[in-house]
Formats: sequence, structure tokens, C-alpha cells
Amino acid sequence: MLVGVGHGSRDPRSAATVSAVLAAVAAARPWQPVRTAFLDLNAPSVDRVLDAVAGAGHRHAVVVPLLLGSAFHARVDLPGLLATARSRHPLLRIDQAGVLGPDVRLLDVLADRVREALDAGLSEHGDELGVILAAVGASSAAANARTRLVADEFAARTGLRTEVCFATTDPGVQVARERLRARGARRIVVAPYFLAPGLLTDRIADAAPELAHAAALGAHPALTELIWDRYDAAVAERHTLSA
Repeated sequence: MLVGVGHGSRDPRSAATVSAVLAAVAAARPWQPVRTAFLDLNAPSVDRVLDAVAGAGHRHAVVVPLLLGSAFHARVDLPGLLATARSRHPLLRIDQAGVLGPDVRLLDVLADRVREALDAGLSEHGDELGVILAAVGASSAAANARTRLVADEFAARTGLRTEVCFATTDPGVQVARERLRARGARRIVVAPYFLAPGLLTDRIADAAPELAHAAALGAHPALTELIWDRYDAAVAERHTLSA
């Protein structure tokens, strides 16, 4: 049993995107049960889904956080919820898989979203193209530095000038745009490093309506593969510990 856990949002597009991502995951292995849960703001909750999984007689659930980084939700919130669920259902083995990032496949999805926004190949724009990798941002300088490393790797993989902007801290999208202009970019695409659209992606888009904005990562074959890889790694670790 795979339980994919989304962050949750007041924006209905977010839950719809998570559902689409997990529908693609389920379609890739139709023999494997897949359930959707959310940490906050959307239903069903992690507690409710694990209660239902245990009630249906399942003995093992792998919880895959649909999160791009290992921040507070992955390190504190979700483990606490799973510990409580284990105490309620001692016959259900519950394992937490790794978060989605960092992984080069996320960068491949990001590159595809940029191509879609341009409606052309990346190389067709030559040296004029620049990309703003837009992320949430954090109060932690270390967390923001890790996002900059993601942008550096994206630039290395694509050969494109890349700058970072954050929705909740500096630098904002206009600062990133000016940095790319100074580096010679004449066409700029904002690439949201978000699993799903929502209030924060809208905030970034509203702050720079003159720029092209790619779609959020969303459902994609590479993301489906990545989620199943996280599941498989957790199952393999369980088998190793049990041996």
C-alpha cells in the first residue's frame, strides 16, 4: 500500500493536482493499492487514511511525502502523525519514504514545463533565454541555499542562465529578473519549483505579469517513476531491517 501525502492548501487546484499525480502513480502499477492523504487543509487527513488502511486489513503502508524538500513537515509533522497511527494500529507496519527532492528527475520535469511555456525547444532561443526558478522560500538560510543548489544544477543540465526567486522572502521575482537581464537574458521564463499551483505561485505570477510563467511540476511520467522509486526504497529498507 502506497499512501501519498500532499501538503494541503486552501486553493482547490493544489488538491486536484495531487490527485492527478497519484492517479498517474496508481495507473503505473494497477496491482498496487494507492491512497491520497493531506497534512493540512484538505481531506482526507493522514490519520483518517491510515485508519481506513488498517480497517481494510492491510499490514504494511509506505507513506510517501509529496514534498520537494526535507523541511519541518517531513522531519517533524509527518513522523509525529505516523507515530500516533502506529500506536492505534500495532498490526499495521507504517514506513515513511524519502521526500521527492533533491532528484534530477524533478529538474527534467521543470525543463519540460519551461519548454511548454515557450512552445518550443530550449535551444531554439539560444543565448537569449533565462529561467527564474521560483520556490517557496524559508526563514532558514540553509534551506534557501539548498534551493540555490537546485537552480545551479538546473542551469548545469540545461545550459540556461538561471536565477532563484522566493515567494515568501528575498530575492523576489523582480530582483531575479534584473539579475538575468544583467547577464544578457532577453527572454525570461518563471519556472515554479512547486508540485502544484496555488496562492504562492499566483503571488509570483502577479508580481511579474510581463514574464512567461511555466506550469507547476504536476503529473509527469518522471514524477511517477520517482514516487515509485521512493516507495521501493522504503520497502527494500524494511526487508533489510527484517532480515
